[in-house]
Amino acid sequence: MKWIRCSHQNRTFYGTLENDRVHEVSGSPFEQYEKTDRVHALADVQIEVPVIPRTFYCVGLNYVKHIGTEGRSIPAQPDVGYRANNALIAHGQDVVMPADATKVQYEGELVVVIGKQAKNLSREEARSCIFGYTIGNDVSERVWQKSDRTFWRAKNTDTFKPMGPFIETDPKLEGMETVVSVNGKESMRFDTGDMLFGIDEFISTMSRYLTLYPGDVIWMGTDGHSPDLQPGDVVDVSITGLGVLSNRFVREG
Repeated sequence: MKWIRCSHQNRTFYGTLENDRVHEVSGSPFEQYEKTDRVHALADVQIEVPVIPRTFYCVGLNYVKHIGTEGRSIPAQPDVGYRANNALIAHGQDVVMPADATKVQYEGELVVVIGKQAKNLSREEARSCIFGYTIGNDVSERVWQKSDRTFWRAKNTDTFKPMGPFIETDPKLEGMETVVSVNGKESMRFDTGDMLFGIDEFISTMSRYLTLYPGDVIWMGTDGHSPDLQPGDVVDVSITGLGVLSNRFVREG
């Protein structure tokens, strides 16, 4: 099932997406909801970020090729960081590159969306707390990333975290492929599941110390190396079964 969060006539709501039609519900799939008789054409609504997370987790150094391009050592255990909600934008919205940003790059990532409160899960139990999956683009300013100890600008500048367009509750994770295109030309392609530490291991490790809550998101990292992006570039991140997340990059005006 595809869940989408969108706005229409000054109302923001959740709905299920079927054949470019949004079937509106009252409430939230993370709490309680009821079906309504309101149906909208996808073209008539504004797509919003699919969930505003209670906690925004983002794993680091989880694909071997990407680790090499960053000049880092392969980690011996799962490494988890945090991102800021202020950076979130939806499919179709612009990523704004600050005037003093000089080396902005994309990172196409699988996003795990938590649906149930979870603590102390084994690897075998890990997926029991997952609601679904969506796409993220972990936009990064590499010069700032080297100079800012906490990545506060490099990763969390306003608009640096596109996410969407919808949440798929039952994709086929096996055989998933991530493809990133810049201005319609393929720039990167990799096996989404070719992670150093998989989803089960991350959730199990995290839940040993952290309580996961409905609506939390975990961005699972990226592979390969991005080119430096320029104002006017349009980046499309596609993951099998999860649609396409598309955003234009513009210079701060």
